[in-house]
Amino acid sequence: MIGTKERKMSTNTTTGGLFGNAALGGVRLGAASTKPEGASTPAAEQGEQTVHNVIIVGAGPAGYTAAIYAARANLSPVLFASSVSPGGALMNTTEVENFPGFIEGIQGPELMTNIGAQAERFGTDIRYQDVEKLDLTGEVKKVILADGSVHLAKTVILSTGSEYRKLGVEGEDRLSGYGVSWCATCDGFFFKEKDIAVVGGGDSALEEALFLTTFARKVYIIHRRDSFRASDIMQKRAFENPKIEVLWDSEVSAIDGDSNLEKVTLKNTKDGSERELPLNGLFIAIGSDPRVDMVKDQLTLSEQGTIEVQGRSSKTSVPGVFAAGDVIDPTYRQAIIAAGSGAVAALDAQHYIENM
Repeated sequence: MIGTKERKMSTNTTTGGLFGNAALGGVRLGAASTKPEGASTPAAEQGEQTVHNVIIVGAGPAGYTAAIYAARANLSPVLFASSVSPGGALMNTTEVENFPGFIEGIQGPELMTNIGAQAERFGTDIRYQDVEKLDLTGEVKKVILADGSVHLAKTVILSTGSEYRKLGVEGEDRLSGYGVSWCATCDGFFFKEKDIAVVGGGDSALEEALFLTTFARKVYIIHRRDSFRASDIMQKRAFENPKIEVLWDSEVSAIDGDSNLEKVTLKNTKDGSERELPLNGLFIAIGSDPRVDMVKDQLTLSEQGTIEVQGRSSKTSVPGVFAAGDVIDPTYRQAIIAAGSGAVAALDAQHYIENM
């Protein structure tokens, strides 16, 4: 039976699902890197003393674009992507309609695969390994991998993205992968002709709800307010879809089920009343938080928790360290903007190296 304990859904709350932990360009931290059985380990991967011009941490639109610009400037960048999940959050989207150059739109995974291949074409050394921690002190920065190897660089570009938020309610963790998901693209297939719900009120939530109507019998959108913050076009599409029903002024207070999700408890945000809603699936789309754990004690952060940069540049509070993408952006959070900031970071790193 689809969606039962025997066929477990994705459980990753950073991106949820097939592409693992590269949320919005993030790097899967603390996990062992993988390589084909019998493959040798290059000297650089053992932690040789080569000081690279640029090391990029993160492989979303920002990281890959930074790599393209750095490679074309003959800086021979090394980009550490996740061992499981290169490509960022766009790897978990369906059709991308607002990235310039694609009149009919393009699938998110195809877009990211193409940008990564473009970076490699110009000479970027992409390594599918996991960054464990960073030492950003001194002129030479240290990037330490999960296998303990240390890699040195004159500059570091951080494009670690962000990770999805949880509801923080009873049953959420226990039923993660058994009806509770953060990735409609990864897990929607498991819910053919089922009743499911999406939590959230932004573009991402409505996009997921619309996508899920291709599988589900019924899709509820659970929103704690009486209006959406999503764009007008996304709201119009959702309101016009006969499979979608919006539950206004509601929030999930509990998630319940034995081996799989069976129901959620909804609390009315105005009068406090509660009711139960039978469900087979629950998709959580309430935003994300910047992935700054590796640098929160080394770099200055903004009030929103993002890495603080100087004006329109990518310069952080530490010389030689630059940041790009959603890890610096609490507002716009768009792929094209992340890509542009990646270009800025590479140019800033190039200028820094030239003036060393």
